[in-house]
Amino acid sequence: MMREKNNSLEQFLCEIKQEWFDILDYWAESTIDKYNGGFYSEISNTSEVSSEIAKGVVLNTRILWTFSSAYNHSKNERYLEIAKRAFDYILAFFLDHENGGLFWAVDAAGEVVNDRKQAYAQGFGIYAFSEYYKASNDENSLKQAINLFHLLESKYKDKEFGGYIEALGRDWQMLDDMRLSEKDANEPKSMNTNLHIIEPYTNLYRVWNNAEVKNSIKDLLSIFYDRILNQQTFQFQLFFDMDWTVKSNEISFGHDIESAWLLSDAARVIHDEKWIEKMETIAVQVTDKVIHDGMDRDGSVFYEKIDGVIDKDKHWWVQAEAIIGLVDIYKITGNKKYLDRAIQIWTFVKANIKDGKGGEWFWRVDAAGKPVASDCKVGFWKCPYHNTRALIESYSRLKE
Repeated sequence: MMREKNNSLEQFLCEIKQEWFDILDYWAESTIDKYNGGFYSEISNTSEVSSEIAKGVVLNTRILWTFSSAYNHSKNERYLEIAKRAFDYILAFFLDHENGGLFWAVDAAGEVVNDRKQAYAQGFGIYAFSEYYKASNDENSLKQAINLFHLLESKYKDKEFGGYIEALGRDWQMLDDMRLSEKDANEPKSMNTNLHIIEPYTNLYRVWNNAEVKNSIKDLLSIFYDRILNQQTFQFQLFFDMDWTVKSNEISFGHDIESAWLLSDAARVIHDEKWIEKMETIAVQVTDKVIHDGMDRDGSVFYEKIDGVIDKDKHWWVQAEAIIGLVDIYKITGNKKYLDRAIQIWTFVKANIKDGKGGEWFWRVDAAGKPVASDCKVGFWKCPYHNTRALIESYSRLKE
C-alpha cells in the first residue's frame, strides 16, 4: 500500500513537471507576434489568431513573470530570451514615461487605447519586474519594480482606512468607474486588487530587502485578517467601500484558496512568526470551507456562488490555484487528504481542462465537462501565470 502511495506521488510530480514544460512550449511557439512585436493578444480554442485586438498589460506582465520564473527554475536560456522580449515590449509601450505607471491597454501597433492605471496592473508590473530582475540581474528591472512600489504607496494607498484603491487616471485623477472588469462591482476597494498587491510586494521583498516593503506587507496581512476575511464563515469578502464596509455577497472559491496560500507565503517570506501562525491557521480553515462548499464530487472546484446559487463552470485558473493551495495545506498540516485532493484535481484537469490536441488549458468547461466554444486560449485575462505557477510551486514544495 505504501509503495502505491509513493508511486502515485511520483507520477504526480513527473506529470506536473512535464505539463509545466508543455505549457511553456505552447506560449513560446504559438504566441509570439513577429509582425507587431510582443505577443498575440488573442488566440481562440481552435487556434485562430486575432492579431488586431488590443494588447493588455495584465497578459504581458504575466508572460514576463512566467518566463522569468521559468528561467529561474530551469536556467533554460530560451525562457530568458522570451522574458526579455516581454520586458522590452512592456517598457516600450505600456510604461507611461511622462507620469509613471503602466497603462491598461495598447492597440496592435502599440498606441495607447486605454490609459487608465489600475492598481492591479501596477502590482503585476512589480511582480513581473522583480522576477525578471532575479533572472537577468538587470538593474533597470529592479528600478521599475521599485518605482511602481512607490507609486502604489503614494497614489493608491488609503492612509486613513488602509489598503489600496482600485484605479486612477493617466494623470492620477480620480475615476468615476474604478472597476477592474465589467463583471466587477464599481467600488473603491476589492479583495482581488489588494491580494494582487501583497503578492507582488512579497516577490519584491525577495529581491529587495526593504523595511518599507515589509511594513506594507504586514499592513496588508492585517487588512486581510481584520477586514477582508469573514471570520465566521472563513471566506474572503470581495468588494468594499473606502471604510471597508462590505458591498458584496459573492463567494469566489478560486480567490479564497488562492488567497489562503499567498497570504501564508507572504508571512513566511517576511519571517514573521506571529503572522505565519495566523495565516497558516486561516489557510487551513479557508481551504476546508472551499472543500466543503465549492468542490464537486469529482474533486474539481466550482467557479463562484452569488446569492446562494453556485456557478458550476470549472475555470482553468480556479483548478490551478486549488492544486497549489491544497499542496500548501498538505505541507502545513502533513495531512495526506489535502495532497490526495490536489492529485484528484490534477486528474480532472488532465481529462477535461487540458487541451491534448491544441495545447495549453481551456479557459473553462461547463457542468457537463465540455469546453465553452466562445472562450479563448490566449486573451486579455487568459494567461500562462496561474497554471505554470501552480505546477512549479507544487513540484518545488513536494520535492523539498
